[in-house]
Amino acid sequence: MAAEENRSPRSQRPPGHLEQEETRLWRLALLFMVLLAVALAVLVWERLQSIPYHLGAIAPGLLILSVLFAAYAYGRRREVSELQVLLKDLQDRVGVTPSEDQLDQLSQVILRSQRSFKELIDSFDDVACAVSLDGTLRTVNRRLSDLLRVPYAEIVNHKFDEFCETPVRGEIEAGLGRFLERRRWSGVVPVKLKNSARVLYFDCVLNAIVKADEVVGASILAHDVTDEREKEKRFTELFETLQEGVYFSTPEGKLLDVNPALVAMLHYRNKEELLALEPNSLNFDSGQSPVLGRVAGDRGSVRTREVTLRRLDGTAAVCLDTSRAVWDANGAIIRYQGTLTDITEQRTMEMRIRQQEQFRQKLLESFPDLILVVDLDERYGFASSRIRDLLGYRPEELVGKKIEDMQDHSPEFLQLYRDVASGRQLFASSEYGALHRDGSWRTMRASASQLFDTENKLSGVIISVRDITVEKKFEQQIIQSERLAAMGQMIGGFAHELNNPLTAILGMSDLLKEGETNEARNRQLSILHQQARRATEIVQNLMYFSRPPAPGKSQVDLNELVERTLHLHAYSLRKNNITADFLREQNSPQVTGDPHQLMQVFLNLVLNAEQAIREARDKGTLRIRLGKTDKNVSVIFQDDGPGIAPDILPNIFDPFYTTKRPGRGTGLGLSICKAVLKEHNGNIEASSAPGGGAVFTVTLPITPPA
Repeated sequence: MAAEENRSPRSQRPPGHLEQEETRLWRLALLFMVLLAVALAVLVWERLQSIPYHLGAIAPGLLILSVLFAAYAYGRRREVSELQVLLKDLQDRVGVTPSEDQLDQLSQVILRSQRSFKELIDSFDDVACAVSLDGTLRTVNRRLSDLLRVPYAEIVNHKFDEFCETPVRGEIEAGLGRFLERRRWSGVVPVKLKNSARVLYFDCVLNAIVKADEVVGASILAHDVTDEREKEKRFTELFETLQEGVYFSTPEGKLLDVNPALVAMLHYRNKEELLALEPNSLNFDSGQSPVLGRVAGDRGSVRTREVTLRRLDGTAAVCLDTSRAVWDANGAIIRYQGTLTDITEQRTMEMRIRQQEQFRQKLLESFPDLILVVDLDERYGFASSRIRDLLGYRPEELVGKKIEDMQDHSPEFLQLYRDVASGRQLFASSEYGALHRDGSWRTMRASASQLFDTENKLSGVIISVRDITVEKKFEQQIIQSERLAAMGQMIGGFAHELNNPLTAILGMSDLLKEGETNEARNRQLSILHQQARRATEIVQNLMYFSRPPAPGKSQVDLNELVERTLHLHAYSLRKNNITADFLREQNSPQVTGDPHQLMQVFLNLVLNAEQAIREARDKGTLRIRLGKTDKNVSVIFQDDGPGIAPDILPNIFDPFYTTKRPGRGTGLGLSICKAVLKEHNGNIEASSAPGGGAVFTVTLPITPPA
């Protein structure tokens, strides 16, 4: 009786109970492995797709956990086998009290089993515990003890809410009925420990502990996902608060998710309206392919481009699209994610700036003056395109060069810049001569003022340059005309005054020749009469040239007009050793014209020939011939000077065109000749003689007989 009373309750169990325990243990192990596999699939497949950060480390951890649990189950099975052997030995000795060795051996097996289970759950990085339905903690691992900062002995057999503020018991009891029905639950639970102000998040898996087909508690395996939740929260906050539009789309361009900035950018009321659109609905142009989609062969590399999207109101939104692909575990592209930056205003502003720049450029190009900007180092910083017309240079040939580096730079221009740049004058102007690239001299007027930068600091001098060659030559021509008019009046008065004594000399010489004189005296009187007659002809030519022109035109004898011109200029030709070779044309037809204007034409041609010969040699010959055709009569002036260069021959009749330095000619002589002859329905042509020299041919129409 004593032996029977001392038997433990476990030793009185029926022999098949251990086998049931073994079967149940293996079923739990298999169920746990299946649950781990399912949890692994869910975490890898569902969560890694929906959460934008990497959770790949969970899968290897769960795999290691399953291996450890299998090892634990194998060890438990060995212990159960040993217990079965002991039990069988006890059964064989029914009615016999077990020995102390047998009891010690059985106790050691049980202790080793408990120790192995404790070591297993303590090795978990996740929280593992067993809790009864009333919230009493039955067993916990070291991870939970470290988290609560409470020893193991002070946790076991204590209520859960002694250590946690949340979840409260009311929340747990609300879902207890569903757990008892399904005997399994999984989800993320926020936990607020009493020893910490931080809220922790755990991804929990609860499995029911069943005894005699009745749920008596739950085993809990909880993975700390607080860092991941905080990262997810920060990402969500960033996603929602970014000023740039953020989107997720399918490879075909269908939007999966957008942030509020993109909704506002496209003028939609909410996200759902935007996500409901078809991919082509965002195309501003009539293109078939979606603007946010990619071609089938695209490998998802980072792509940055400018796209135009259609807003809700139909207006265009120019955006800078930067996107890349997201792959699944098999390397297939599952979606694209990118940002859209609205650059519509920027592009509009750039277009306005380009238009203003083009307007400024057109304004400078159409401005009649040359605009120059010279910095404080005396270097050209800007030159408008008018420099091509004024000096024959291209703007880029000046930019970057110093004033003194330019060939034939004007000292007056340099002094003007220095006066303004130094502050001696705030605004100044100057006139100077400039050499055009074609060799002609131009007269320029430059006006300069100081140039300031955006900080109101002196940065250089801005100079406007105008070509006043025409104005200067007009001014000189007016002065010359006034001088000629005054000279004409003076010559007229002088001729009248001189004509009276010449008439007396001629009369007295005629009377003396009629008297009795010897041969020597007659010869002297003849010379006196001849020189007096010559002086009379000069006076008559001066009076003819200075006489105001009569209105209208008259019949003109070109032989007589050429002779009058040569007599008027005979002294200058003789002084410069120039022989005038003129041969009268017999029966030369007359022309209709203004003799004073035609005499001016002939005088200009004689003066040009005289100057050309003087530049080439000490003496020369001017050959003048008359010719005629059926309708025209021509006067040919040919000199033996240097001739006319072929490159300047087309320009010699242009107004103010001259190859002489300033002060040597106005460039108006030949242009006036051409204008006068055009009024007489005639023409003038120039060419170079084969043996050297220049040939000018004046052509006038013959006056038909009355």
